[in-house]
Amino acid sequence: MSKITWDAGTLVYPLPPVMITSGTMDHPNVFTAAWTGIINSEPAMTYVSVRKERYSHDLIEKNSEFVINLITEKLVKAADFCGVKSGKDIDKFAETKLTPIACTVVKAPQIAESPISVECQVTEVKHLGSHDMFLAKIVAVNVDDSFIENGRLALEKTGLVAYCHGQYYGLGASLGKFGFSVEKKKSRKQRIHEIKHDRAVAKLNKKEIEEQKEMEPVKKGKFDKKDFGKKGDFSKKAKKSKKFDKPVFKAETKKMEKSAFKFDRKKSVQSASKFESKKSDSKFDGKKTFKKTIKFNHNSGVKKAGKR
Repeated sequence: MSKITWDAGTLVYPLPPVMITSGTMDHPNVFTAAWTGIINSEPAMTYVSVRKERYSHDLIEKNSEFVINLITEKLVKAADFCGVKSGKDIDKFAETKLTPIACTVVKAPQIAESPISVECQVTEVKHLGSHDMFLAKIVAVNVDDSFIENGRLALEKTGLVAYCHGQYYGLGASLGKFGFSVEKKKSRKQRIHEIKHDRAVAKLNKKEIEEQKEMEPVKKGKFDKKDFGKKGDFSKKAKKSKKFDKPVFKAETKKMEKSAFKFDRKKSVQSASKFESKKSDSKFDGKKTFKKTIKFNHNSGVKKAGKR
């Protein structure tokens, strides 16, 4: 394998494409830049390099502050638009439908749709030639709380992108964490401890979700179908029951009368048949035969034995 030598150029890729917001909430502006990054840890410091002819250059120089907004795959189109259009001519927030919201420290706005917005105050300006480098101190970091899991920022789930040689790319799968090349293998005891810890955290999260569901207020007028019927509206059923109290009561009394009538009829038939059998046995003389007939009295509901 051999290499060829080119003239000096800016082939340091990939780079983090970001949207830089400046100005104020009344007059916000946004443009896209890729020449930015971290230059110090304590204190936390960053930079952005901007061409002098840019509209945002004067805003940052005038107010000595700006906000770095990280972009995701969903924001790529808006970011590209903000990189080719000038804020002198149009309102980029209106055109891209991005939402400017107030920051906690600086007067410049941040972008609501960005998962991370870094507030910066300019400490020094370096005039380098084609670009001016604004060195800035990071004074606040605003994070979308939907990406916080167990107290950790799941930055890998935000869908961040990279800029490489004129193209936007999504980030791929993780290839390893910092220091994995020299990391020692964990002992069996350490692995068991981690598994137990993960299970305990998962159990705690499940318990919190269940408690939140229990704390949620029940919507007025709506109840569970199992408890209050298929229609599920208890208030309507209560109104109907008031209107039909009397008809329901009459229907119930009729049912009771019918059941009592059936019971008495059976009992009376049994007693009548016994009585008539005794009577017929005492009067039978062997010369005349008697046919026993049973007549039904519809008024009393009792069967009577008779002779024919």
